Amino acid sequence: MRSRLSSRCRCCARGSSAQLPLRATYSSVSFPMRLLLIEDEAPTAAQVRSFAARYGLPTHDVHEVRSIKKGLAWFAENDMPALIFSDIELLDGNVFSLYEQVRVTCPIIFLTAYDQFLLPAFQANGIGYLLKPFTYEQFAAALAKYEGLRASFAPGPAPALPPTQGLPAAVVEQLRAALHQPAPSYRQRLTVRQPNNSFYLLPAADVAFLQADEGIVFAIDQRGARHPLAGTLTEWEQQLDPAHFFRLNRSELVQLSAVAKAEPYFNNRLLVKLRHGATLTSSTTQTAAFRRWLEG
Repeated sequence: MRSRLSSRCRCCARGSSAQLPLRATYSSVSFPMRLLLIEDEAPTAAQVRSFAARYGLPTHDVHEVRSIKKGLAWFAENDMPALIFSDIELLDGNVFSLYEQVRVTCPIIFLTAYDQFLLPAFQANGIGYLLKPFTYEQFAAALAKYEGLRASFAPGPAPALPPTQGLPAAVVEQLRAALHQPAPSYRQRLTVRQPNNSFYLLPAADVAFLQADEGIVFAIDQRGARHPLAGTLTEWEQQLDPAHFFRLNRSELVQLSAVAKAEPYFNNRLLVKLRHGATLTSSTTQTAAFRRWLEG
């Protein structure tokens, strides 16, 4: 216990704001701190682990799941954690479909890039949210709110149910209202413009990958034909369903159904072979995330 307290003091001394709660006062004896992290983005997951350790949370008992399917399996096999850090939009859907099937009796701090889901619902209710990208100070402030609420929650079994119990009823209703916003709508068809100002529509399902080539984005279909598009690759990445399209590198966005296989390549990259014969290469920074995306 002495070494833990001294470590917390060092963390506090390094904090950039004296008025923020940059350390916690948890006791692993009286209040076991099993943490559950529901997050499909590796950089965010690593950041949460780092910030939690800096704050003083006992990170030796952090459990991590990256999808709704794996979350359901985790709750079926484990007791309720003391605290959940939860993304909203996962690769296999909206995380609220998980919370509809599991009785959550602990607080949740949401991690989201979509402020329309949570800011109005939780700003007045003390339920934590962290809008990506977030700083350590924001992380610490969210945990301070949690500290003020944690006496109202107790770890226990996690049976599947409705109705939801544990969170105040008013907060649950706001959670439902906030998270049941219409799902983001993604492009089902791509508009391919012709030189004479005519255009035709290319179904997104027919696209094998998108490629930026000398400032022009092309959609390459499953037969290998190239279709010029307006806009940047980043703009198309935002308009296409991330469950089906992945940014493989700076210049290419690949569709899941077009991938035949992936095999190791040098410098921690992957050769991605497509069904119609093309071969793409993942960037070093995207390889791990691409593997997880392929595995679902």
